[in-house]
Order: sequence, then C-alpha cells, then structure tokens
Amino acid sequence: MYYVERPAKTWSVICVVTYLAGMAYMGVGALPDDLGVWLGLGALFLLPLGGCLAVPLSKLVHHRIDLDARTLRVGRERLPLDTLDPGSVRAALTGTAPDPGRPARLVGGAWGVPLGMDGVVLATRGGEHLTIATRDRTAFLTALSRATAAAPHHHL
Repeated sequence: MYYVERPAKTWSVICVVTYLAGMAYMGVGALPDDLGVWLGLGALFLLPLGGCLAVPLSKLVHHRIDLDARTLRVGRERLPLDTLDPGSVRAALTGTAPDPGRPARLVGGAWGVPLGMDGVVLATRGGEHLTIATRDRTAFLTALSRATAAAPHHHL
C-alpha cells in the first residue's frame, strides 16, 4: 500500500460521547420512573446526532483513498493506475496543471468536494478529467506520482 487516507474521526467521537453523556445525565434523574420519556427523548436526540454524523459518514464512504501498486481506490470507485496520465499527476503536484475548461467528474460518488478537503484535478490517458477530494494534497500527489511512474503501462 503506497498511500491511505481516511477521514478524521474526532468530530464523530465528540458527537457520540456528547449524546451518550447527555442520555446518562437525563437517565440519572428520570430512571426508572420515567423510562418512556427517557427513551422518547433518546430517540428524538438521535435526529440531530444523525445530522452531525452525516458528513463524516459521507466522507468515509465517498472520499477514502487507498493507493496500491496497480489501483487507486477513491470511495467506491477503482481506477487502474495505467489509465491515469502521469503527466497530469506531475503537473498537479507542481501546480502547473492546465484548467480543463469544463467541469471534471468527481471520483467517489459524492456531490461535491467537502469543506476541509482539496480537489485535485487529474486526467486519464483517454482525456477525461477527474476531481479527487483529498485532505493532504501534497502527500497524495507525491504517492500517486511515484505509483504512476512505477505502474506498468498497457497500450490498447
């Protein structure tokens, strides 16, 4: 494995711990007499907890990155390294990548690049432009540059 990028879990842990602490605090005063009210409030407070966890879960599903010797996996998509243009990877790493002139397809299946992440535009050998969301642009592109340089190239 050349590179692995997972979303941070700090926000998720804070949200879950806050929910559990609040439920425990309410339970001290309410249980066992008001079990129904306590359970109802617990279910009600799951709604804001779900809202707070939606973005981290989306990042986990759509924007996790695994790079090995043959494949770049972003979310649920797998891109063989020999389909990526190594020149576009080097250009993105040095900051000299040209503007594709049209929107690039976001890899991973999400609607957009989340806050706190950087969108990296790369090209395939077939001319398609792809956007990949990453938290560490330099580390990702450095590892991808090494991997595409070492990947075997299959000509069609």
